[in-house]
Amino acid sequence: MRDGKRQIVILGGGFGGLYTALELEKRLGADSSVEITLVNRDNFFLFTPMLHEVAASDLDFTTIVNPIRKLLKRVKFFDGEVKAIDLARKQVAVSHGSNAPHRHELEYNHLVLALGSVTNFYAIPGLKEGALTMKSLGDAIYLRNRLIEHLEEADFECCPALREPLLTFVVAGGGFAGVETIAAVNDFLRQALRFYPRLTEEMLRVVLVEYAPTILPELGPELGAYAREKLARRRVEFRLNTKVIGLSEKGVDLSDGTTLATRTLVWTAGTAPNPLLDSLPFRKERGRIVADEFLQVPNWPGVWALGDCASILDKRTGSPHPPTAQHALRQGKVLGRNIAAALTGGDKKPFVFSTIGQLAAIGRRAGVAKIMGVKFSGFVAWWLWRSIYLSKLPRLEKKLRVALDWTLDMVFSKDLVQFMTVRAERGASERALPGNNAAPEIEMARLKREVA
Repeated sequence: MRDGKRQIVILGGGFGGLYTALELEKRLGADSSVEITLVNRDNFFLFTPMLHEVAASDLDFTTIVNPIRKLLKRVKFFDGEVKAIDLARKQVAVSHGSNAPHRHELEYNHLVLALGSVTNFYAIPGLKEGALTMKSLGDAIYLRNRLIEHLEEADFECCPALREPLLTFVVAGGGFAGVETIAAVNDFLRQALRFYPRLTEEMLRVVLVEYAPTILPELGPELGAYAREKLARRRVEFRLNTKVIGLSEKGVDLSDGTTLATRTLVWTAGTAPNPLLDSLPFRKERGRIVADEFLQVPNWPGVWALGDCASILDKRTGSPHPPTAQHALRQGKVLGRNIAAALTGGDKKPFVFSTIGQLAAIGRRAGVAKIMGVKFSGFVAWWLWRSIYLSKLPRLEKKLRVALDWTLDMVFSKDLVQFMTVRAERGASERALPGNNAAPEIEMARLKREVA
């Protein structure tokens, strides 16, 4: 204990970590003998289900993020990186500062591991170096600016051989992230074409690559086929039963022996637990920490795990709970109650939850959904998607901003402005634009300053 207080340290500010902190604040926030600290590399909570709408210019990027300091009133917040976890000494090494990182040691009595996942490139040649991803706010803005940059460049490119890779956009992965991304990207590009007089619909190619025979397998073959048919009508091409085997300057190499000439590949086809977990001696399944039904890590008193980085068995199905936001959110609430019970002598409760529903937006006011076993498609599914996710977005202010952006999107065309990532006082020749020369980490550094 530090200063005679019992310390609770939460690592990660995603759905699992944030909702654990919110529940602990509600139950223990008034207890002066307990100190709660949340550590996250960004000073905001990102509502990831709406990322593709930022990439497609449907929403302003500030509307889907909430400053953590506004969400948590009594929980301390540390904006920095987790460097190491010393289980024997019950300490976490963290650092903050971009120019001269400063290291701190946080002691804990209870440690919550909510470190989430990272993109898994499966060691495919060229992928890590050249592919775009859709995991962070910077990723969505980076993709949006890449789309606009290529439209601008292609509009004045006379050579068809050079124009083709600029106007060919490939998304790998037929799950929710991939389908929603390609639907949003396709709508954005095709609506933007009327502002580029030298470009035509025939020049534009939007391709989805998926190794399985269907898309959206979680929703079943009927809804997957519906989504594919709708997107195909909007000129989205599909390469099913096909894998990406490489990425180079020539384009995307596929397992069927073909190469797609493109300068834009968005990789949504795999995730892996946070690599920081590799150094911890816990039992793991596919890299995820095994936790019991109370979200405790067996044989390690005071250590808890949830979300994407944890494998928690659903005893009713015999399989781990899926790493989705709706599970992580509810795990956070249960974990907050259980830690409070551990400190006050109450009874812990097991995590029991079944997926309520799954939804995907497929553009142009259409969607697919399966809620409590009932299937929806078309406008109704799209309306359900927007209504449900809007209700889950934290804080009234953000709900109103999103609703306003959606309303304006129905009236006005999509914005085509590229965002600057660094100050421009050195002259236009030295400016950097995301999607051009700026690295995603530069974009994220700027966002961390401005979103708060």
